[in-house]
Formats: sequence, structure tokens, C-alpha cells
Amino acid sequence: MAEKGVSRGASRRFWSLLRKRRGAPGRYKPDEIMHQDIVPLCAADIQEQLKKRFAYLSGGRGQDGSPVITFPDYPAFSEIPDKEFQNVMTYLTSIPSLQDAGIGFILVIDRRQDKWTSVKASVLRIAASFPANLQLVLVLRPTGFFQRTLSDIAFKFNRDDFKMKVPVMMLGSVPELHGYIDKSQLTEDLGGTLDYCHSRWLCHRTAIESFALMVKQTAQMLQTFGTELAETELPNDVQSTSLVLSVHTEKKAKAKEDLQLALKEGNSILESLREPLAESTSHSVNQDQLDNQATVQRLLAQLNETEAAFDEFWAKHQQKLEQCLQLRHFEQGFREVKTTLDSMSQKIAAFTDVGNSLAHVQHLLKDLTSFEEKSSVAVDRARALSLEGQQLIENKHYAVDSIHPKCEELQHLCDHFASEITRRRALLSKSLELHSLLEMSMKWCDEGIFLLASQPVDKCQSQDGAEAALQEIEKFLETGAENKIQELNKIYKEYECILNQDLLEHVQKVFQKQESTEEMFHRRQASLKKLAAKQTRPVQPVAPRPEALTKSPSPSPGSWRSSENSSSEGSALRRGPYRRAKSEMSETRQGRSSSTGDEEENLAILRRHVMNELLDTERAYVEELLCVLEGYAAEMDNPLMAHLISTGLQNKKSILFGNMEEIYHFHNRIFLRELESCIDCPELVGRCFLERMEEFQIYEKYCQNKPRSESLWRQFSDCPFFQECQKKLDHKLSLDSYLLKPVQRITKYQLLLKEMLKYSKNCEGAEDLQEALSSILGILKAVNDSMHLIAITGYDGNLSDLGKLLMQGSFSVWTDHKKGHTKVKELARFKPMQRHLFLHEKAVLFCKKREENGEGYEKAPSYSYKQSLNMTAVGITENVKGDAKKFEIWYNAREEVYIIQAPTPEIKAAWVNEIRKVLTSQLQACREASQHRALEQSHSLPLPAPSSTSPTKGSTRNVKKLEDRKTDPLSLEGYVSSSLPKPPEKGKGWSKTSHSLEAPEEDGGWSSAEELINSSDAEEDGGVGSKKLAPGKYTVVMGDEKEGPDTLAMRSGDMVEVVEEGSEGLWYVRDLTSSKEGWVPASSLSTLLGKSSSAQCLSSSGKTHCARQLCPEPAKILSPEPV
Repeated sequence: MAEKGVSRGASRRFWSLLRKRRGAPGRYKPDEIMHQDIVPLCAADIQEQLKKRFAYLSGGRGQDGSPVITFPDYPAFSEIPDKEFQNVMTYLTSIPSLQDAGIGFILVIDRRQDKWTSVKASVLRIAASFPANLQLVLVLRPTGFFQRTLSDIAFKFNRDDFKMKVPVMMLGSVPELHGYIDKSQLTEDLGGTLDYCHSRWLCHRTAIESFALMVKQTAQMLQTFGTELAETELPNDVQSTSLVLSVHTEKKAKAKEDLQLALKEGNSILESLREPLAESTSHSVNQDQLDNQATVQRLLAQLNETEAAFDEFWAKHQQKLEQCLQLRHFEQGFREVKTTLDSMSQKIAAFTDVGNSLAHVQHLLKDLTSFEEKSSVAVDRARALSLEGQQLIENKHYAVDSIHPKCEELQHLCDHFASEITRRRALLSKSLELHSLLEMSMKWCDEGIFLLASQPVDKCQSQDGAEAALQEIEKFLETGAENKIQELNKIYKEYECILNQDLLEHVQKVFQKQESTEEMFHRRQASLKKLAAKQTRPVQPVAPRPEALTKSPSPSPGSWRSSENSSSEGSALRRGPYRRAKSEMSETRQGRSSSTGDEEENLAILRRHVMNELLDTERAYVEELLCVLEGYAAEMDNPLMAHLISTGLQNKKSILFGNMEEIYHFHNRIFLRELESCIDCPELVGRCFLERMEEFQIYEKYCQNKPRSESLWRQFSDCPFFQECQKKLDHKLSLDSYLLKPVQRITKYQLLLKEMLKYSKNCEGAEDLQEALSSILGILKAVNDSMHLIAITGYDGNLSDLGKLLMQGSFSVWTDHKKGHTKVKELARFKPMQRHLFLHEKAVLFCKKREENGEGYEKAPSYSYKQSLNMTAVGITENVKGDAKKFEIWYNAREEVYIIQAPTPEIKAAWVNEIRKVLTSQLQACREASQHRALEQSHSLPLPAPSSTSPTKGSTRNVKKLEDRKTDPLSLEGYVSSSLPKPPEKGKGWSKTSHSLEAPEEDGGWSSAEELINSSDAEEDGGVGSKKLAPGKYTVVMGDEKEGPDTLAMRSGDMVEVVEEGSEGLWYVRDLTSSKEGWVPASSLSTLLGKSSSAQCLSSSGKTHCARQLCPEPAKILSPEPV
């Protein structure tokens, strides 16, 4: 149930006080006009009637205090309407107090200037209509002789007509009147001295009655407002409570303003009533004037009392509202703080990592300190809120029962959080202590291994050298007491609270390494002790000793030969020294074998150094990314920082930072942890890179966005937002330096991998390191290529439809088109065009390079698209006469020829090789499709899906097919199982039918007459294995490394020479590398293709490579390797 404002009891007390001060209802009194249930007549209502002055209340009193109403001489008295007369009489009789009115009124009727008939009518009318008690009626009869005589006679004879409840006295003169009423109580027109002004009296009466009405309305307004306050339900939120308090305060101010206006009006009226007395102290005040003053004073007193009562009531109501607002603020703050503390407690509870290295633990401690600093704001606020609640309780807040439990809960949450932080810091401190011990132990081991590796073996052969080395070892072993692990069980017991499985294994590995190092030292120590204790024999001076043999642990072959010669000469002279030298040579070889192990240890140390650098820089990189994301990117969404952000920078966070957040999550959650798992086996770190090569593609997206980010930064680098963020982070460098970090990091990996590979040549992971290095370099190339690719403009299609971008570069290009204009052809041969070529898997694009103005990335070039060639219709000529840097790309059987000049012969060779791979891949795809069709026809097998034209994918699928075809009847093993044809006799085979592969070419390609295989001819010859092929050298495209009695083991890429064609699709070939001979399947060799309408050639001077437009039949997939 909602709370109310001021209690109903307080409201009732307030209003009973108002009613008590108002008085009880009854016959209205002049000072209580505002309290009448029946609205009385007011002077303002009958003001015009009162102005006629046919009757007035002068304020005079009779001897017993009876009010005197005077009817002055008024000629038109008989013409006054009865309603007006009745209203005036009613109003005049209502003015005196109840006490005075109870005595009865004295009427003075002045008819001295009137006629008797009028006197009679007036008296009778007054007597009939007078609404109050009458005590005495005094009539001043006409003063004229006739009218006076007539009135005396008529009054005597008509006395019965004047029979009234009170006596009627006919007076002949004013002095007679003075006998009934004192002169001081009569106005001047009746011979009295009473000061009376009818207009002033009317003005006072109107003001008093208006003031009384104002007081009444004010009282009613306060009553209504008080009821509203008492019935108001207290809201349940801060905003609504503030609104209610504001509205009520505004209404209270308005009520107070009305009250002050009423008081001001009353004081003004009172001052006006007292004005005559103030002007003249001798001025006498009549009773009515005194009554008027008393009435106004009472009304003012009532207003003052009402104001005091309302102020008291409002103070309680305001206090209730303010306490309610305080409570709502406290409750809102409690909810916010509790949510924050609960969230922080959950985070600290989930923060269970104790670190896997010294640097990691230090990083965790730094994170914990940072977390505690950030959390201290919430904790301080919680404690301040608890103190605020205690203050509310001390101030006797009405909701103590609600505030006190919340204060206790806040205190409990703060204490719990502080204890969790302390516990967490204690665990990390323990972990730091343990990792410091492990780090010292590992450092001691590394220094020891370095010491052993640095001791020269040749110097240790002498007694002095051995003793010096022994002293070094003993001195180093003495340092182990402080730097190595002493008792493993003691470590387990002391650090039990933090020892998880990973850390336990790490401790065991370090301890094992420590024991191994100590064992190495003990062995070296034992060897040195033997050498130091060895008795040296005297050396004859006539025979030189072969000292050169002990100078270097790994002498060159020449030095060995010279030493042997020297020894042989010595043997001719002295046999004894020779035997001693031989013995010492044997010992030297043993020393050399031991130095090989030391060299491996040295390499292990170097690998560890590279690994440490990789880990340290990786952690620093992750920390820098997090710093940028939290210190800049997150702050762009902070409402408190919105005023510092320029308009043009708003909603541009994704442009400025790109996918940095994605890069951060990959390194922080995945890659860094995988690197840390390799800390004990640095040589295996290549696997981490290989397994995450796909994830590293995110750098391509970041680099593609870098020009836009750089442009945006240059526009708004002076924005106050960046300056404020840099100041908060205490960075010496601006944001653009940190935005460059991902680009720098991806290029750093290949340097570290090269270093690791240099020290891991003979290790287990050397191949993985080499492959990882190649992959990283490939990613760098892809990133670089993509930066150029996104700069292409004017291409209508989708560049992604062209396949992977393989190469890109700038060349000089000449064109020679058969269908072109003659003049254009001639000019084209002499004036080259500068074009930037983009080689894709499915097309090659020709673009014009345009340099842009600007700085940084804005200066990057753009490329205007000019044309593209579909790779399915492309051929190349590798060499162009006269220039080693030129090659030809021709299109549609040389309808369009493009002569390309590369900057260097090496670039040309790289492009030619890459284009050859693409065309070979297309040929391989056609070959595989043709083979499957042949298999389908011969075995009724379903045709598999065609393979990809991508060089990489195609070759991968081909390898898989070769592996799957181990039991294929068409494979080599199938032929071996049957009877193989006999090897040809020497001198027989292709000698008579062979064609020269060095025949001259026309236009650098094969002519149609020189084409050795034609699709139509092959189809006529029959199916698989029934073809006739030209002699020559061939390349193996599908290897089989299994070798039988008559079969030849082959690898893909081997070069063979065909000796004889056998049956069942087998050829007898000679391996040009090993000179071995044997039978191989014809389908395993690369086909020879010429220039024809059904093929396009990849030609060079003396050699041709083709990619068929129409796939050849299985019998036509073999070709000689060009010489």
C-alpha cells in the first residue's frame, strides 16, 4: 500500500483548529459574514439602494445601548419599491452585534418637512416591514402650523391605527428628541454632535465585507489544499517524488501569496478605519466604528492563526516529502551500487588464473590493481551510501525499518569484496613468489649451460686450464643455494593453494631441468678433475707436437691433412712423441663430441631467448591493443565525453579503429595462450602459426581499412577528445602511432620466425617453422596485394568472382592486334603503355596507375580499369627475342597479343611461372574430367564433380586422388600384377621415329604441322592406352614411389625419356636423374600439345605450354617436357 503524505490525524487536527477559530454557526454577526450558510446581503449587492439614504445606521445608541436607525426627510419615500425597502432594512438590522440587536432598535423618523398623510403612511410602512425587534419609534412631526395641528388631531383620533408592539412617540421638536436620545448619539441634522458621513460609511462597509469574503475564500482554498496534501500517495521513484515535491511547493507558495494579500488588505482597511482618530485625537468614535475595527482585527487574527497552523501543517508535509525523496535516492543508489558490487564480485570470483609465467603473474597483478582502482569508486560510493543511510536513521527518518537492513547489506558487500581482493592478491603474490623462484632457477640453469658452452675445450686439456675451469664451475655451483629449488616437497606444501595441474607440471619440468643441469656440471666437474690431476710427461724438443689438432673443436679438412703430414714427419724422427700425440688426438676427439652437446645447449638457449622475445612482445602488443580499445574506442560511446567529439567524428568508430577489437580478441584469447604453451619447446612454435593461419587473415581487413582510418585521423587529429584520452592514458605518443601497431606486428612475426628457424635447423619443428615462415610471408604478400586491389576503379563486375589474386605489378605493355587498325598496330610496337597488371586465377586485369595527392595513405595510388583477359583463352610466349625482360600474353589464338616488359628478369620469371601454374591447373582440371569420363565408359562408374581450376585446390585434390587410387586397376600396381612387357633391347625404340624438339618456331610457338597430337586423330585411334605418342622427354604429373621388379618409382615433377611404347597403356621410360629404367602408366606423364584450333599454347623460344579449351581424351594427356 502506498504511503500517504501527512497523517490523517494531523490533517484533522489542523482543520478542527480552523473550525474552532471560525466559530459556531448561528444568527450571523457582522464579523462572521464569511461563515454563513445562507449568503447574506452585502453592501456591494445593494449599494445603489443604500446610496439613496432614505434610512441609515449612524452608529448612535440609546440610553440602554439600543442601536438607532434614522429615517431622514426623504420626499420620495413612498415611491421606494417594497423590495428595495425590505433589503435596506434587512441589511441595516444585520450590522449591529447580536447583543445590541437583542435589546431592540430605536427608530428616529424625521418628517418635519413632510405632510401628515405621508407621516402616517411612512410609520405604517416601517412598522409593517421592519425585520428586527423594536424598542421605541420617535417621529418628528411636521413643523408647519397647519400640518402640526392636523397631525395632533389626527394622531388622537387615529391612535388605534398606530397600535404597535412598541410605543410611537410624536415629537414636535428636536429638543424633545434629545430627551430620549443624547445629543452625542445623534447626527448634526438632528441637532446632535455625532460625526457621520454616509459615503464613508458605505465605503467602509463594502471594504470590510470584501475582506471577510477574501478571508473565507482563503480558508476554503487552504482546506482544499490541505486535503490534497493529506491524501497524496508518496511515489516510489526519485523523479516522481521530486515532481510531487516541486508541485506541492509551488502550490504552497501560491497559497501563501494569497494569504499575504488578504493580510495586506485587512491591515489597509484597519488603517482606514483608524484614520479619523489619527487625524484628531479629540474625535469621538461611535460604537459602529468600534465594531468595524474589532471585526477587521478579528479577521486579521484569524488569518494569522490560520497561516501559523498551515505553516505547521506544511512543515510536516514537506518534511515527509523530503524524507521520501531522500529514501528514493537512497534506494536508487542502493540498487545501482549493489548491482555494481555483485558484478565486481562475480568478476573477482571468476578471476582464478594464477599465471603461467613471471611476466604473466606480474600482468595479472597489474590487472588486479587496475581492477581494484576502478572498483574503488563503487566501493567508496557504497560506503558513503551506508553512512548516508545511518545519517537518515539518526535524523529520525520515518522509514528506519527499510534503511537499516540496506546499510548492513552494503557494509557486508564492501567487506566481502575487500576480503576477496585481499585473498586474490595474496594468491597472486604467492604465485609471483613461486614464479620468481622458478625463473631464478631457469636463469641459473641457462647461465650454467652458457658457462659450460663458453669454456674452450682446447684450453681445458692443460692442467692450468682444467683447474681454472674447475674453479669457475665450483664458484657457479655455490650460487645455486640462492637461485635453485632445494626441496620439491617443500615447494608443494608451501604453494599448495596455487598449484594447479599446469603449474605443477611446470614446477616439475623446471626441477628436472635443474637436476639435468646439475648432472651436466657434475660430469664436467669430474672430467676436469681428472684432467687437473693428470701428470704431464716431458716433451722432447726435437719433435714438434701436433698442437694444431687441439686448437679448434671443428677443424677444416685442410688443417686435418696438414696435421697428419706433420705427424708423419715426426714419426720418422721420434716414435714415442707420435704415440703421445695420437693419444692426445683421441682425447681431443672425445672433447669434440662433448662440445657438440654443448653447442646444442647453446642453440637451446638462443631459441629460448627468441621465444621470450616473442612472448614479451606479444603480451605488450595485447596490452597496447586493450589500452587503445578501452582508452579511446570505448570512450567514444561515453556520454560524459560526447561534448569533446567533433561532429564529423561521430559514428565513425568503425572507420577509425577498423576490426582492431577482433584482432585483440584473437590474440588475447587464443594466440597468446598457444604461444605460452610452447615456452618449454620453442622450436615447436611454428605449429601455433600454422594452425592459426586462417585467423591471421583478419589483418588483411584491417590493412584494407587503414587508408580510411588514416584519412579520418588527419582530419580530426586536433580534436579535444583525442587529447583528453591521451592525457588520461598518460601516453607520450598520439593515437595514430597505436593504430599502426597491428601493421607493425604482422610484419614482426616473419623476423622472429627467421631467427627461430636459424637456431632450429636440426630440431623436430624445423619443417613447421619453415612452412610457418612461408605462410606468414604469403599473408604479407596477400595483404600488400589487397591494398592495391581495393584501389581499382571502373571495374563493373565483382573482383571476388575472378578468384584469388596471385600477382600484381607495373609493366610496360605493347599491343599487336590482328583486327586492329594498321596505323594503330604500327604505332603500338614503338610506344609502350604503362599498365599495372593484376593476375587472378580466372583473369588478368590491365589497369592504368594514377598517383594521388596527399600525405600518408592518402598518397596511395589508384588504378583505372582498362581491360581484362579470361585465363581460359590466354597463352604466353616466355621469351621475346632481343630482351630477357619481355614475354608475350596472347588471346584467342593470337588475335590479340600483348608484349609485356618487366622491370627485372626475376620479376618476369616469377610472372611466367605463376601464369604457367594457372594454365597447367586448367589443363589438369580438363585431364581429370576426361579421365573420369573414360572410367565411366569402361567401368560404368558415375562421373565425379569437376575439380577446381585453382592451382592450389586442384593440386590438393589431385594428390588425394592419387592416394585413393592405390587399388585402381589403371594404376601402376594394377599393371604390375599382370605380366609386364619385356624391356626393349638397347638401340631400339624411338630412334627412327623421334622428332626433334628443337625445331624452329614461327612467332615463337608451335605450328599446326608440328603438332604431334590432334584430338580428332586420337579419337580415331581408340580408347585408353591405344595411342601413338612422340618420343622425347616427359614430365611426371602423377607419381608412384612404389617400385617393383620391372616398374619404375616416380615422383611428381621427375623428368623421364620415353624408350618404347608398350601394351595396355604402359611406356618404358628412363629416369634422366637416376638413369633407372622401367615401365610406367602413360597417364602419369605430361602431354605434348601444339598450337591448333583446339588448344592454346604456353610457348617460349624452343618450348610450348598449352591449356586446352576443350579437354583432351584420356589417351591424349601426355606431352614431352620441353628441352
